Amino acid sequence: MNLTFRRMPLRLADSFRTAKADRTDKETLWVRVEHEGIEGWGEAAPVDTYRQTLESAEATLRKIGPLLGDDPTDIEGISNRLTASFHDQLAAVCAVDAALHDWLGKRAGLPTVRVLGLSPRIVPLTSFSLGIGEPEQIADKMRRAAEYPIIKVKLGSARDEETLAIIRDIAPEKTVRVDANAAWTVDETLEKLPMLAKYRVEFVEQPIRAGDRYGLRRLHESGILPIVADESCVVPADVLPLAGCVAGVNIKLSKCGGIRPALKMIHLARAAGLKVMLGCMIESSLGIAAAAQLAPLADWLDLDGHLLISNDPFNGLGGREGLLTIGGGPGLGVMPVA
Repeated sequence: MNLTFRRMPLRLADSFRTAKADRTDKETLWVRVEHEGIEGWGEAAPVDTYRQTLESAEATLRKIGPLLGDDPTDIEGISNRLTASFHDQLAAVCAVDAALHDWLGKRAGLPTVRVLGLSPRIVPLTSFSLGIGEPEQIADKMRRAAEYPIIKVKLGSARDEETLAIIRDIAPEKTVRVDANAAWTVDETLEKLPMLAKYRVEFVEQPIRAGDRYGLRRLHESGILPIVADESCVVPADVLPLAGCVAGVNIKLSKCGGIRPALKMIHLARAAGLKVMLGCMIESSLGIAAAAQLAPLADWLDLDGHLLISNDPFNGLGGREGLLTIGGGPGLGVMPVA
């Protein structure tokens, strides 16, 4: 197998602020695995939260290339070796995993979702994310997001309740989810939960610092609103210890290393009685399409990274009114914009 890659600069349609950062652009890597005249594609979206940079991802991919061997159908074996050897650079591993699944689908002439034994016919709608903003910014973004039935809003500022009031004034019937990106303490969260419930928030994603399972359990046992773990749930080993601490887990391919480890996390979550959310980073349609192949197994989707950028290099995934096109072509089903 021959592995190559190049950088892809992505521009956000609007600045996107969370409790951790304020971003206007993002650079990712387009990874290609070629074998027997067929190319499989994946996207690496390294994030500094997990001590990953473009440079570290590129260095990892250079090391991975000579290790791939000559059997792209051995995805499970390759995935196990790469996640063990490059456990601190799983965004790069994720891109290779996606490329192998794309290759196999193209070789079989089937969408990857079908190769996985899943049906793309019934999948959840994806949410559309709003960053932290001033009241007029939130109102403007809500009006421009009118087509999306599910809104996920980032909180973690002094104007959290004002933000929710604006959202509910403009869209009283939309489903609203909240993501605090670990901005609050346990006590702060317990104080905020009744206010969030007043605005009919569906669930709260990672309100407290990563790793505080005791704190998550306190919030979960309060019974006020469902709690979903994100930063506290990175790889398969994190899932079972969260049983009884949260209502669900947010699984992201860039965090865990790709489709293979994400499948393991989904099965572990189901065994533990946890709901499953599929999430993403800021990525193009290529990266989002890899996660979308698992959408039939999810309760909730937050696969909108490609909807937040203005220069998506790929098409074929869509997302209008929150509906993703899954299984629309062989492999991951996306192609470069002409």
